[in-house]
Amino acid sequence: MKNLLLLVLTLNIHCLSLGSQPIDRGALVERNSPVVTSVDTLASLTVGNGGFAFTTDITGLQTFPELYARGVPLGTMSGWGWHSFPNTEGFSHDETLREYDLGHGHTELYSTQIKDDDRARAACDYFRANPHRLHLGNVGLDLDDTLSLRDISQHLVLWQGTIDSRFTCRDTAYHVLTACHPYRDAVAATIVSRAKTPVIISFPYPTGKHTDDACDREAPQRHSSAIVAATDTTALLVHSLDTTTYYLSLRWNGRARVEEQEAHRFAIVYNSDTLCLTWEFLPAEPPSDAIPPTATETFDAARAYWYHFWTDGAAVDFSHCTDPRAPELERRVVLSQYLLAVQCAGDTPPQETGLTYNSWYGKFHLEMIWWHQAHYALWGHPEMLRRSLLWYAAAAPAARQIARRQGFDGLRWMKMTDPSAMEAPSSVGSFLVWQQPHIIYLAELLRRGGCDTDEFAELVDSSARFMASFATYDTIGGRYVLRGVIPAQETLRAAETVNPPLELSYWHFGLTVAQQWRLRRGLPREEAWDDIIDSLSPLASTTADRMTKGVAMRQVYLAAETATDTYKDIRLTSDHPAVLGALGMLPANRLVDKNIMRNTLQWVYSNWNWDKTWGWDYPMTAMCAARLGERKMAVDALLMPQRTNTYLPDGHNYQDSRLRCYLPGNGGLLTAVAMMCAGWDEVNASSATPNPGFPDDGSWDVRWEGLLPLP
Repeated sequence: MKNLLLLVLTLNIHCLSLGSQPIDRGALVERNSPVVTSVDTLASLTVGNGGFAFTTDITGLQTFPELYARGVPLGTMSGWGWHSFPNTEGFSHDETLREYDLGHGHTELYSTQIKDDDRARAACDYFRANPHRLHLGNVGLDLDDTLSLRDISQHLVLWQGTIDSRFTCRDTAYHVLTACHPYRDAVAATIVSRAKTPVIISFPYPTGKHTDDACDREAPQRHSSAIVAATDTTALLVHSLDTTTYYLSLRWNGRARVEEQEAHRFAIVYNSDTLCLTWEFLPAEPPSDAIPPTATETFDAARAYWYHFWTDGAAVDFSHCTDPRAPELERRVVLSQYLLAVQCAGDTPPQETGLTYNSWYGKFHLEMIWWHQAHYALWGHPEMLRRSLLWYAAAAPAARQIARRQGFDGLRWMKMTDPSAMEAPSSVGSFLVWQQPHIIYLAELLRRGGCDTDEFAELVDSSARFMASFATYDTIGGRYVLRGVIPAQETLRAAETVNPPLELSYWHFGLTVAQQWRLRRGLPREEAWDDIIDSLSPLASTTADRMTKGVAMRQVYLAAETATDTYKDIRLTSDHPAVLGALGMLPANRLVDKNIMRNTLQWVYSNWNWDKTWGWDYPMTAMCAARLGERKMAVDALLMPQRTNTYLPDGHNYQDSRLRCYLPGNGGLLTAVAMMCAGWDEVNASSATPNPGFPDDGSWDVRWEGLLPLP
């Protein structure tokens, strides 16, 4: 801890020695706070606490959920709110398993999407869609449509964590102030208007669809809702869906009442010009004397929390840069900090659309947790990372069971899952392995961030044990290989892919770090791990690929400047250019030749199908460029003008009409910027190379405080 504090002090002194003054954080945050002046369904704003979030429309509430459903939806979601449709056919998860021989000397059982057996296919469909994350309910004003709205001015006050919404409807002014409690799943709103418009609460039934707002409003008979109790200033509502039940507790000032208008629709009716209202979602019925905090208490708690968030963590100021793209990069950085804090800092890993709306049924993808959350440790908020890593301990029995049924040691982490840690059937995800070392990397970042990491030591060790048992020794080549995987570039096939470069480099890094953790605990080195580290295959180049007989090394890096026949298959130049992660998100190692990787970077940058990529591919490319000293390319990659590198007015990374939010892109951006400022172990900002990922031509005078370098 002492060494870490000295490092942070050194980095910050170094930054100040460049002639900069302490960053005016209030000004930095305020100049990037979104202001919305029209009805824009892609400009929804959110308040939240990391494990619960409430997304609003232009009224500061959720008045028009149907209108926003195809934009950035008005979700109310939590880490605990999940539901399963009744398993009327009595499916068992074992029915989703298929046996494969992928060259490890034994057969392996994978939960996949079976197509050739009707019952098995139905079982796979059931467990893929169940459980799914719930939209808990909408709270909005009783207004008909947006056509009558005028004089719109909505401001997300990032410094305070509040949304200030002003508008006129039918010649009557409205002022709505909204905030989320930082430690409770409670939202407060102050509504000021002479119209005394009722507040509407509605409960939808889930759709169970792959990607949508999770709201089925056409199935009232499939669920129930009711007023449990009410007084002049409080009420308690209950919502039951099959075997799932949760509660909504309400509190307001003055005299008001709750009325049931129709099934699953309630109105709060009041007679004053000002209504101060708080509502809290709860997974279980609260004690009779328990009520939500007041609106004033909620606003005060939010303001205090966000003040400390912005002042205690790291900050990066681009206002001294002359590159015309710098203000946009600063906007993306500030808004990404906020979005990830409200959407992705709960006690389970986040889904890719966070707590806004469902993608992949609301399940989270463990290969994305690094992209969602690695930045927390680098930006001075390691406690936010630690919350979700604790879930791994609860999930360990399931991970151990998966490893055993496939004939491996240790813990095998699934890709697509939910709080239960059950493996969701997937013809792609079940064959991924690059999520396996994430727990090792993230625990190491926590350690570097000053956290006590003893509680993660066994998880690190057991995760490495799977990695060691998964690597296969090639007696002919005298080396260890990785086979039987779908690599991070998911267009490739498990049966055809051997030694994907990102996974090879990650195996080297993960086992090396796990050995270091053993030594710090006073344990002996694992000799088998050292043997694998020393004998892992180097990354295959195009030259080596042509020399290989009978094995399809489907993803290689380029020994020459020009493309080869290897890349004529469009599958090899679409999706993630994951080869760049082998030296980018990961540090240099003996498997990677920097000259070949530089050729690869240049070729990928010029020839990749960038219109078929994802939001985190751009920061991954930037990190690779930074480690290779290609500073201009690093910035150009981070700001590449591509659809999947678009950032909406609210800061969300837009992908396409299906994924209007994509938070791994936001997280990857923050990790890349931290690295480009503070550096990495091999070249960090305490050396003679300030801001080693930004051009040193004077156009990128980036000022920063409190960042930590990557390994």
